[in-house]
Parts: sequence; C-alpha cells; structure tokens
Amino acid sequence: MDTNNIELITKLVVEAINKSETSKHGFLVPVGVSARHVHLTQEHVEVLFGPGYQLTKKKDLMGGQFASNEQVTLVGLKLRAIENVRILGPVRKASQVEVSATDALKLGIKAPVRESGDIAGSAPIALVGPKGALYLKEGCIIAMRHIHMSPQDAMAAGVNNGDVVSVKADNERGTVFNHVKIRVDDSFTLEMHIDTDEANAAKIAQGDTVTILK
Repeated sequence: MDTNNIELITKLVVEAINKSETSKHGFLVPVGVSARHVHLTQEHVEVLFGPGYQLTKKKDLMGGQFASNEQVTLVGLKLRAIENVRILGPVRKASQVEVSATDALKLGIKAPVRESGDIAGSAPIALVGPKGALYLKEGCIIAMRHIHMSPQDAMAAGVNNGDVVSVKADNERGTVFNHVKIRVDDSFTLEMHIDTDEANAAKIAQGDTVTILK
C-alpha cells in the first residue's frame, strides 16, 4: 500500500472517530511531519536555476501547494551547509526557508520560531542552486507548529482561524504541545504540522493522531 493510500485511510478513520461519541474527549487530528524546505519568488528561482526556469511538480500538497523536483543547498554562517533541500511551489511573493532547531544549530544561525510568512528580522541564509547562488538578509525561520483544517472541521472542533490551542500525543511519551496555531481555509485538509525535531522528541510518525484538548 502506497503512502497516499495510507494517508487517505488515516483521514477517513479520523473523520469517523470524530463523528462518534469519543469526540467528546477531544478532537482527533492526523499529524504531518514537515522536513526542512524552501519557498521562493520567481526571481529567486531564476537566480538559482537560470533565466525563465519554472518549478516542476513532484507531488501535490494541500492548499494548492506542491513539492517540486528542484532542490537547493542551504549555507549558514561559517559556510556550514545542508544539501538536497526541497523547494515547495508555487512561487511566492517573498522567499522563505523553514528549518528545524537542529538544522539551525548545524547551519550556525539563530532562526526564530515564527508563523509562515512572518520573516521580518528573521535569520539570514544563503542558497545555492545549479545555476547560481542567493543570499537572503532575512527569511530563515523555525515554523510555529500549526493545524490546517477546513471550516467544517473547525466547526466540529469548536475552534476558529487564528486560535492557539494545546494538543496531546497519547503515546508512551505522553507529550502535550502548547502554542499550536489553527489555520482554517476551504482548501485545507485536516492535519497538524510539526517539524522533525518535535516528531522525534515525542516519538510521533507521519499519520499518527493527536488530540486537541478541550
């Protein structure tokens, strides 16, 4: 069974459980573990890959985004680097790099925890592609943990766009995540996004479920 089928089955099971009596104990959410990645403007795509270059799609993601086939190398202070970092499309109005705290330490940078898009005053970083290099004076962040959901899911969970909630992983680590931002949009499917550091510390894998605490 491929990954897409497993993710679909997980979502269907979560929906069924959330409609049952057990939902009174909290709202279940499947987890997506986000690896380091990059968002670029079209201008910066062309700096790294050549004039007129367009990102090519590898896999569709929620909200109209996609994982592209293109990858770059991240270079931090003292020329410390991380290779093969995937670009997500489509292109954006501002370039942004999302890493874990461990990545930031390896790169030698002080990346702040921010909501996606909030890059003012964030860490500087350099990117290297097959056709050129790019230096961002700001733009590298550690993404704030968050939950994507549709308006229907938000209504069922009793939350609104922009709310900040606590979420429990009910496994042997028994981790509670505080400061989890709710993001609601018609294009979203239900999923909590945490980075690889958070997933490893809480012993959570892609497709596991957590509960929004009442």
